[in-house]
Amino acid sequence: MSPFDIAGLVGVTLILAGYAAATAGRLHPKGAPSLAVNFVGASLILLSLTRQFNLSAAIVEGAWALIALAGLIRIALGRMRRQ
Repeated sequence: MSPFDIAGLVGVTLILAGYAAATAGRLHPKGAPSLAVNFVGASLILLSLTRQFNLSAAIVEGAWALIALAGLIRIALGRMRRQ
């Protein structure tokens, strides 16, 4: 198993754990921790795709990472405005 495979598996684990925690009510889906888990997980999956590319997976994970990043930016900007 290559480091790219391990990165992809860690990414999948993060996304699934985050989704399970949000579904169970233990993690707010719009909160920074949830968005960070999704961003890091999707980014790790994208990293693994550099080894064995799959266009469909790259599109899904790229969109997932960008949506999570947009949410993190929204939270950061909101915090900056309140200061």
